[in-house]
Amino acid sequence: MSIRNRMTPLTTVALGAGLVLAAVTPALAGPADTAAHPAAHPATSAAARPATVTTAQGDPRNVTQRVADFYGAYIDAVWDAEDPAGAANAKALRDFYLSAPARKKVSAWERRNHADGILFAQNVPVRWKAAYTGSGMGHATTRVTLTWSDGKHPQVTRIDVQSDLTTRKITDLKAVR
Repeated sequence: MSIRNRMTPLTTVALGAGLVLAAVTPALAGPADTAAHPAAHPATSAAARPATVTTAQGDPRNVTQRVADFYGAYIDAVWDAEDPAGAANAKALRDFYLSAPARKKVSAWERRNHADGILFAQNVPVRWKAAYTGSGMGHATTRVTLTWSDGKHPQVTRIDVQSDLTTRKITDLKAVR
């Protein structure tokens, strides 16, 4: 048997083992960037919560995506209440994503209810999702579902967020009863 013939089975086994290792290693390592996971939270270990999302994408022209981006960033900013930049970031996000009349309406609601007018609550949800529900008259509506707890029967609330299709700014927020 020539050297070439003896090396072929060895090479095949080594190559196969290398491919298996390459395929298994990322799965064992877990997600590389938990910041892209909308439910990621520093107090929740990767071992306790399996990653359900490993990639994220977006389109700044899509108003539903923009509402989802706003809620994701806003919840991140208010979740980290001990971070001094959190309040400034939350205000900057409101200024960027909400129209001036919407900001006034949110501020008035907050004065009356002593709670956050974006989340319609005094605390911060553990998860959120946004879904397009319709459009007309130059506006689109996105239903934002906020999940407030983990477990078998988590508490959820819903907010209808209206966005202008031209400016892509949020023009109204209404808690769904």
